[in-house]
Formats: sequence, structure tokens, C-alpha cells
Amino acid sequence: MVKRKRDDSNKDSDNNKDSSNKDSNNKDNNNNNNNNDDDNDDDIRKSLSSSGRQVIVILDKANLETVKTKKGEYTLLNSEENISLMRRLKKDPNDYRPDILHQELLSVLDSPLNKAGKVKIYVRTEKSILIEINPKCRIPRTFRRFSSLMVQLLHQLKIRSSDSEMLLRVIKNPVTRYIPAGSKCYGFSQHGTLYSPFSFSTLLPDDVPIVLVLGAMAKGSISREDNAYIEEMVSVSEYPLSGSVAINRILGAIEQHWGVI
Repeated sequence: MVKRKRDDSNKDSDNNKDSSNKDSNNKDNNNNNNNNDDDNDDDIRKSLSSSGRQVIVILDKANLETVKTKKGEYTLLNSEENISLMRRLKKDPNDYRPDILHQELLSVLDSPLNKAGKVKIYVRTEKSILIEINPKCRIPRTFRRFSSLMVQLLHQLKIRSSDSEMLLRVIKNPVTRYIPAGSKCYGFSQHGTLYSPFSFSTLLPDDVPIVLVLGAMAKGSISREDNAYIEEMVSVSEYPLSGSVAINRILGAIEQHWGVI
């Protein structure tokens, strides 16, 4: 009888151990699921920091705002098509130029540097919505189709390709969580230190990622006051340049210096 009691008690203790192990495993699984986004962010940082010669382009203060029309459809506010609507909403039409972002994205995505796999792209809107752009994404060439895409993104928060690859998605702020430690961060403004594009490219380090912050707005400029992570403000021309032209000059010089043809 004593032996049976001991065996039964051992079985009970083993069962209790098994159940406690299962509970701890379930908790671990739940914690892992909750931390997936943070793990993905860490993976992004590690992959960028280990690769070297990587350019992170941040297009800041983009004017992307949707509004519901009388027809019950949502549209992207822009100064060409929604002037009467913006006046009714007491908004300055000159502030709403999403076409600037469209042109800049085409310049970055079409660059040989991006096609060589050396570019990462983020967009931050005037309302601090942060968007990650897949470098392989093909942005529509026409502004009308681009507007429809942005409306879809702002409402659904993510857009996938037909084979389920993530193309665009709204991600958590701040943008600094996606900048690897040790990166060199430069902001671009007409009021920055003047360099020729090639001279600037020769100053860039080869062993850490480079962050380039450019404005995507109609008025104003990028400043260190608004972006504390910027280490130096740079200008690449004596003259005011559109965002897309500045991008072409900067990335073109980096391509030349890095031997990307």
C-alpha cells in the first residue's frame, strides 16, 4: 500500500509539473506574439547596421490627408483638385502638395542606388504618420493612381502585393527606432553647409548606414530643431532646388563615389 501511495503521489507531482510547464509555455508564446513587431524592428536595425554602405532616406513633413467628398468617396487633398473643398474647410491650398512626395519617391525608387539594394525609405507626414516603403515597390507613374494608393494605405494601414509581399505600411513612431546605432544623419536645406554633391559623397563613411532627411512639403525646410537626430545640415546647391532634383544630385553623387553604375 505504501508503494502505491508513493507512486500515486509521484504521478500527481509529475502531472502538476507538466501542467505548470504547459502554462509557462503558453505565456512564453503569448509574449513572443506580442513582441513580434519589436523583433522585426530589431531585425531591421541589425540587417542595416551589418551591411555597411546603406542609405536610409527619410522624406519628412509630407502632406497626406484624406477627406470625404459629397459623393461619399475619400480623396487625397491636393491643391489642384480640391481648392473649393479646402476653402470650405479653411485650409490653405498651397500647403497640400502630395505631388511633391510622388516626385521624390519616383526619384528614390528609380535610382540605380536603390536598384542595387542599398536604399531604405521612410515617409513621415505632417501629422506624424510614419510609413515604410518597400524599395521594390513600384509607385504608380500617374498622380491620380498614386493618390488612390495613398488613400488606400492611410485607411487600411498596409498594402501587399498579389503574392502577399508587404509593399507599404504604416509603422510605429518615432522614426529613430528604425535608425541603427552609429548611423550618420544628415538633413538637407538651402540654409545648410554648402557642398558640391560629389564632395559631400566623399565625406560619407563606408562602414555605417547613412541617413538622408529631405523635406516633402511645399513650404518651409528641414531643421535640427524638428529632427534632433540630425547631426549636420547640408546644402548641395547655391540655388533653391525641388526635392526630386536634390535627391537626384545627392544619390547620383553617392552612386559615382561607390561605383554604382
